[in-house]
Amino acid sequence: MNRILVATQNKGKIREIKDILKDTDLEILTPDDLGMSINVEEDGKTFLENAVKKAMAWREATGIDALADDSGLEVLSLGGRPGVRSSRFAGDNATDSENVDLLLKTMEGINDRRARFVCEVALALVNGGIISARGEYEGTILRKPVGENGFGYDPVFLDPGTGKTFAQLSREEKNAFSHRRKALTLIKDKLIAEGIIRSGTKVDSIP
Repeated sequence: MNRILVATQNKGKIREIKDILKDTDLEILTPDDLGMSINVEEDGKTFLENAVKKAMAWREATGIDALADDSGLEVLSLGGRPGVRSSRFAGDNATDSENVDLLLKTMEGINDRRARFVCEVALALVNGGIISARGEYEGTILRKPVGENGFGYDPVFLDPGTGKTFAQLSREEKNAFSHRRKALTLIKDKLIAEGIIRSGTKVDSIP
């Protein structure tokens, strides 16, 4: 394997993935590079199911090893909700602010504010194999939004390490230790350990 398709059109995710894999011999392709777009229904019961489904769909559509992720917020006092419905907590077409508002309303009167961001990454190989990794980052949910950066639940997710919400951190600061960073780093380590990719040799990505 000397190339993978990153199965997302999210520019932030693409930048982060390219940054983490920049010291390997992988060529990173995107749907835009191939002029393709497919819609994969995220109806899995877990983050991993959704990540695998997306990766497999893109692998079948392109014949290229495909990497996909699914991520969201789990609140302990809510039994893990919003979970896989994080982006649709307030409805299928809900905005970030609507999801945050519903979360805060649901947690009114709850003192246990512990939560974690979760990311599952899956790589679907053309030989039929699946390699996956999970990353988590723990924090607490504030009672009102703070900060202007980020997206999703970032304004109410307090990072205990910095004392700031994810929305108060720059993209570079958050990406340095985020749940997605952890999952992608684990994927890279697995691929290197299994001899699927090599570290230290770079094949230039398509711009």
